[in-house]
Amino acid sequence: MLFASNNKQHSITSNINCKRALLTTLSALTLFATHTHVHAQTVTVSSPDKKILVSLTDDGDRPEYKVSFNGQDAVLNSRLGLVFQSLGEFGSGFEIKSSDIESSSTRWQQPWGEREWVLDQHNKLTTTFSNGTYEFTLEFKTFDDGIGFRYTVPKQASLADVTSLNIINELTEFSVPDAHNATAWWIPGRGWNRYEYLYNTTSVNKVDRAHTPFTYKLKSGTHLSIHEAALTDYAAMVLDQRRDGTLKADLTPWSDGILVKTAPGFTTPWRTIQIADKATGLLNSDLILNLNEPNKLGDVSWVQPGKYVGIWWGMHLNENTWGSGEKHGATTSETKRYMDFAAKYGFDGVLVEGWNIGWDGSWFHNGDVFSFTKPYDDFDIDAVSEYGASKNVRLIGHHETSGSVTNYRNQMSDAYDLYKKHDVTQIKTGYVADGGDIKRIDENGITRHEWHDGQFMVNEYLHSVTEAAKRGISINTHEPVKDTGLRRTYPNWIAREGARGQEFNAWGTPPNNPEHTAILPYTRMLSGPMDFTPGIFDLAPKGLDAVNRVQTTLTKQLALYVVLYSPIQMAADLPRNYVERLDAFQFIQDVPTDWSESIAVAGEIGDYVAFARKDRASEDWYLGALTDESPRKVVIKLDFLGADKQYQAQIYRDGDKANWEANPYDYVIETKTVTAKDELSLSLASSGGTAIRFKAL
Repeated sequence: MLFASNNKQHSITSNINCKRALLTTLSALTLFATHTHVHAQTVTVSSPDKKILVSLTDDGDRPEYKVSFNGQDAVLNSRLGLVFQSLGEFGSGFEIKSSDIESSSTRWQQPWGEREWVLDQHNKLTTTFSNGTYEFTLEFKTFDDGIGFRYTVPKQASLADVTSLNIINELTEFSVPDAHNATAWWIPGRGWNRYEYLYNTTSVNKVDRAHTPFTYKLKSGTHLSIHEAALTDYAAMVLDQRRDGTLKADLTPWSDGILVKTAPGFTTPWRTIQIADKATGLLNSDLILNLNEPNKLGDVSWVQPGKYVGIWWGMHLNENTWGSGEKHGATTSETKRYMDFAAKYGFDGVLVEGWNIGWDGSWFHNGDVFSFTKPYDDFDIDAVSEYGASKNVRLIGHHETSGSVTNYRNQMSDAYDLYKKHDVTQIKTGYVADGGDIKRIDENGITRHEWHDGQFMVNEYLHSVTEAAKRGISINTHEPVKDTGLRRTYPNWIAREGARGQEFNAWGTPPNNPEHTAILPYTRMLSGPMDFTPGIFDLAPKGLDAVNRVQTTLTKQLALYVVLYSPIQMAADLPRNYVERLDAFQFIQDVPTDWSESIAVAGEIGDYVAFARKDRASEDWYLGALTDESPRKVVIKLDFLGADKQYQAQIYRDGDKANWEANPYDYVIETKTVTAKDELSLSLASSGGTAIRFKAL
């Protein structure tokens, strides 16, 4: 055993709130080098709390890593490497040339988010591999809530004449111990759809190809979720199972089959593994955000969280149409009516879908006909904007591309300028197209079909965000590439869809089932905010026996505002349905969308979840709890509340006879005085929920 001490003291400049320098003294870390043959080495790095240990080795003549948690295997020996079309494999035949370990502890402030201040405390292992001709670097960061690692192929003398590199394979693996007895929650990767599937619950060895976040629970009780962070100028990763339990990075290709087109000096996205001893530990993780770069936009005070209503649900119910005609939803008069409702009940904006030329006919299949600057004759954008300004209600823009991204890019500058002229500060963009059917026109005028999560579209989505930022506009992307924490770097990327949302309850086959929103927090929501569009009060517009209906109780719809985080929440139902139940609607009016703190206080994946969140603008706390099809009692300790304070708990709960199938409208609203020393026993009906405002007294 060769023992090499690396106990040097380093000084690192940290940035708190982008203003104040902090000197951090590195903790003493130990670098081990174990020789099993002449050149084999193993280097290790632990998390700050020592519970996570990463080992990186070149034993076996190739880079491999493994991860332990609390002294038990979390990830078995797993392969690493990249394969280039012109250079071959960067993996086999490469040995560890050098390693360095550093440590850092900083806090940084979110302009908006689940919490205002985020702790970034990690140890970093940087290791250079060489085969004598080429070099590449692997960088591991270990946090108390998981790990991230990424590749860098730096500029180097041996690549001085190389101007482009094509990646044709990424060899990264995640080897799951005892895969037959590990439970996974997953959706298919790279199917006909984007991400809009109901989740499968299977053993890990039954997984085929899966999107990330990919969440699983080992037999030991350890919870893990594989994802990626800071996905820019690279193909998104799905997981392809090879041998049982060996999940391989499978990058989404270009239309010509190349995975990534790059050049020397590139760095990949972070491959991430969130690790916790219980399910709520995953929910309280900041790993993905911490692995993204700080804000690049400067002053982003113009990015405003809030709540909105919109001309949207009526089209899904076939009460209105997106296209023009006698049932057209996006008319001047209808928009003004929604603006009146928004002003009366305290909403910030009105989303209007279907206002622009292109919705008539088969818009899903003909995105080339959309104009993003020309309204239908019955929609006067000048009059609507002026009317909204008089009511202090902003128009929320909408652009549907139907996947014809070249048509959208060609009009993007003019379209964003038009919205800026009318003081539109948020745009919902849509990319409705089947998987692999994004339409672009290349430089030769040839039509190519790309994936939503290939490198081309990764760059296209970000282009729309940066162009919008130049005009003080935020983007809410639907049918997006998955979130990887880029909202930290580009805070105007305010929300995304990227999962089965509320609209599937209107026409989906099947609609969302009761466990869907009890799985989302532990899977999709680990990546970032989702525009799920909660708040449906008419849960069965076609009757309780209809296939297409909302499979929840009414108070579960209220709980979604706290459980499924978004800085822009929609009250998605028709205004008339809220007027009929103004007592329950009060919670939607009250609940904020920007938080100073968020804590997952209870839950198990696919069964139930409870979140407590503190309003950033007051001393009030809010709690949302929901369950799957099984009714259950959940006891919540209120120790998250402020000490030595009293609160009025305004409780919206399922009634004693409530259940989603036959009696979804049975609810009770009650109040009681509580403190941090109390606890509440919540009775959740079948697919039910509880929503509580803790108003500080």
